[in-house]
Amino acid sequence: MLLLKNCELYAPEKSGIKDILIAGNQIIAVEESIPVPQGLEVKVMDLKGFRVIPGLIDAHVHIAGAGGEGGPASRTPEMQLSHMLEAGVTTVIGCLGTDGMTRNLESVLMKVKALRQEGVSAWMYTGSYQVPTPTIMGDVGKDIALIEEIIGVGEIAISDHRSSFPSAHELIRLAGHARVGGMLGGKCGIVNIHMGDAKSPFKPLYEIVAMSELSFKQFLPTHINRNSYIFEDAKTYGKKGYIDITASSYPYFPQYEVKPSKAIAGLLKSGVPLKHITMTSDACGSLPDFDENGKLVSLKMGYPKSVFDEIADTVREEKIDLELALTVATSNIADILWLKNKGRIEVAKDADLVVLDQDFNIIHLVAMGKLMVENSKMLKKGSYEQ
Repeated sequence: MLLLKNCELYAPEKSGIKDILIAGNQIIAVEESIPVPQGLEVKVMDLKGFRVIPGLIDAHVHIAGAGGEGGPASRTPEMQLSHMLEAGVTTVIGCLGTDGMTRNLESVLMKVKALRQEGVSAWMYTGSYQVPTPTIMGDVGKDIALIEEIIGVGEIAISDHRSSFPSAHELIRLAGHARVGGMLGGKCGIVNIHMGDAKSPFKPLYEIVAMSELSFKQFLPTHINRNSYIFEDAKTYGKKGYIDITASSYPYFPQYEVKPSKAIAGLLKSGVPLKHITMTSDACGSLPDFDENGKLVSLKMGYPKSVFDEIADTVREEKIDLELALTVATSNIADILWLKNKGRIEVAKDADLVVLDQDFNIIHLVAMGKLMVENSKMLKKGSYEQ
């Protein structure tokens, strides 16, 4: 058992000074004062002066590698466990991405299983940029309904020169299968949408909703801060449906992208409900820069820690309360993706939490009840990490 005393708790709601008791992989008590259980092996940690937040959920990570737009040598590597822990991330959602041709979903699924074996939480999307999209069982609905680790489909590319330019009818059929698969499997069945640089990028989603019985909340469009005009459109779309900010690309493309922390502030100021906003890293995916002729100019790779850093900047630079800033990578994602035991520090939830000092340094991290970082030192790394 693990007993955390005198925590300044953000659950993510600001909850005052609390004690937290963990047994196995669950939180079993959150009280003003919890006595040390007698006759049991209990590790007690006095966290006076430290803030405790939920483990972050990074819901868009190319965990098995991605990229390749610059040829075979530009394929990105798999994500390492240490990339999660240094970022305060305890849960990831994996996806395939651009290359649904030479990479496969089975590799993503095995990486999900590997991360779970290493002690963190992971799920994945079936599919890739392309439509028709690759699956494991021949249909996105079957993948979602029958494979426990698969919760939705994506990232499906629209408004991008790398997409397969799917029609509205093709997207309706895809989303309908995902929705029914989700219903049968007790999952969200959401469609994660890659937003490209085309003008009026949300137009296909408006068409889908107008032509079908599907709602805006069947979709989670991402990269909505990739340039100023998409971001302006997102201020309107976000009042109807969910929108996802990408955190890792801004440092490489500040001339194009809206800084994620500023994007959060701008969306809230424009009236987008906070519960509609999420932020993910797009980690281990390639971050390509193309010129006006479509020629690849440069290629970078993002990391999960970008989400943590942008949450910190949301608080420090945009002056948004920590309890609000945290929701975009904790409770909002848990609610949208139906991850019922994630995103909050509450009794009966999974024991995923991060201990911060007042300067946003990660001091301790607990994933599924196990101490993975202690006194700023990683206690565990991936199987092939030094």
